Amino acid sequence: MTASPFIHIAAGLLAACALTPATAQPTNASAQLQRWQASAGAPADAARGQKLFNTKAGNDLSCASCHGAPPTGPARHASTGKPIDTLAPAFNAERFTDTAKVDKWFRRNCKDVFSRECSAAEKADVMAYLLSLKK
Repeated sequence: MTASPFIHIAAGLLAACALTPATAQPTNASAQLQRWQASAGAPADAARGQKLFNTKAGNDLSCASCHGAPPTGPARHASTGKPIDTLAPAFNAERFTDTAKVDKWFRRNCKDVFSRECSAAEKADVMAYLLSLKK
């Protein structure tokens, strides 16, 4: 007995949906925080996030080296001098609204500063710190 072609098509569609990143829907910084907290399995801590954000690691760089301390205004990349838009969501509503970009920049910047990817808990802590910054 052979399976119906519809079963193969349905199985293929389900597999494609499972492999597609959830980046199509608009998001915001609070949703990013919830995502990373859920992944970490623990609540975020803004104080730990602030400490990590300002910690100098490889090449004597920190997140603050390029985003400012506090990251509530425009800044410049420490190596290239390129302008960087304000990072804190209260000062720049466009930040953290595209999950693909958020993932890309967290991955790249953590590797630049710490020579590794940041954990979900570290990302949640940094996001909690950024959300704690108010006008």
